[in-house]
Amino acid sequence: MTQMTAMFVMFVLYGLLPAAGLYLGYRGIKKFTAPKMLEYTAMPQLGYIPEKSLPVEIKTALDQINQKGKKLRLIYGDTNNDGKIDDKDTVNETYIMIQNLMDTHIPQAVADYRRLHDLDVADGALANTTKIKHSNVTGKEALLDILKTINTQFDDLLNASYHQDGQKLLVANRYLQSRFDDPTTTVEAPSLSNISNPNTVPNMDKNNDPNELNPQEENLQEASTQEKSTQRLND
Repeated sequence: MTQMTAMFVMFVLYGLLPAAGLYLGYRGIKKFTAPKMLEYTAMPQLGYIPEKSLPVEIKTALDQINQKGKKLRLIYGDTNNDGKIDDKDTVNETYIMIQNLMDTHIPQAVADYRRLHDLDVADGALANTTKIKHSNVTGKEALLDILKTINTQFDDLLNASYHQDGQKLLVANRYLQSRFDDPTTTVEAPSLSNISNPNTVPNMDKNNDPNELNPQEENLQEASTQEKSTQRLND
């Protein structure tokens, strides 16, 4: 082993590996000790919120609104039913309302509560227990009232969408039943066994009596009758 090789091995064993171990250990400790962050994908304006900064009731309400809002955005935003919201969709007032609630009103309300929460060093006890002046609610209760109102509104929109789509199914079923129960044509198709060769069918008028004789047959019959009468007279 040359001197250069020995120096390289010593550098790896006593320099590079210990440094890598220290770095990985620091990253691991930082990861486990860092506060857990909450993310609401349907409301990106909320950003990442430390889990400990929100009470359980508020986290539950935000989770429900996040799930319902994601569905409502697609229901009322995807007007052409292609599975995505783009410039081809028609913007309606309901979609704009949902967008404003999730992008503006909810993030602003949560930010206001977090400021109240951060005012107290005792783990947010001030925002959770102290009533706001000229009111009978705390900061926590005020935020919960806002989230409850929005949650109820989202429930009503989902319920309306359910009944609207259900009516479409009922209308489609009634239409299909009417087509099958009352067909457009009621004339029976002729049976092939009743169709004869046109060259063998006599040309008869359907309004004439089939037992009625034509003029030529009548003349022959009269001549035959007269001939029989003459023979009887001669006898």
